[in-house]
Amino acid sequence: MTGAPRWLDDEQQQLWQDLLTVVIGLPALLDRQMQRDEGISHFEYSVLARLSMTETLTMRLSDLAAQCNSTLPRLSKVMVRFEQHAWVTRHPDPDNGRYTLATLTEAGLAKVVRSAPAHVEQVRRLVFDPLGTAQQRHLAAALARVAAPIRDRLDGR
Repeated sequence: MTGAPRWLDDEQQQLWQDLLTVVIGLPALLDRQMQRDEGISHFEYSVLARLSMTETLTMRLSDLAAQCNSTLPRLSKVMVRFEQHAWVTRHPDPDNGRYTLATLTEAGLAKVVRSAPAHVEQVRRLVFDPLGTAQQRHLAAALARVAAPIRDRLDGR
C-alpha cells in the first residue's frame, strides 16, 4: 500500500459498524432461533432449504457447498448427521462418478417445511419489517453492488 491511509470519515465509520453488527449478529440470531425451535443450526437449515428448492431435490455436493458458502469437509460432516436422521441420501452422480449427489428425502423435506415458517418470520422481523418498500429496494441495490466484487474474489476472479 502506498501513500497515506484512506481513513473512514465519521459517517462511513458508523455505516461500517452497523454493517458489522448485521454481518455478525444476524447469523447468530438466526442460528439461535433455529437451534431453539428445530434443534438444527442455521447452516444446516440452509443446506436443507437449498436442496428443497431444486426440482429434483438433488444437488452435487460441490455445488451445494458453493451455494451454502461451505467447504466440502464441513458439508460432508453435516451430510453424515442428515443421513442419520434420514433427511438425505448420498449417491454417486450417474453422469459423472467423480461427483456425489445429495437427495433430500421425504423426512428431510418435512423438516424444511416444518422449520421454514418460524425462520421466515425471524428474517422478516429482523431484516424486512424495519424497512419500508423503497428502503428495501435501496438496500437490495446497494448490497448487490457490494456483493458483486466480493463474489468475484471468492470465485477467484
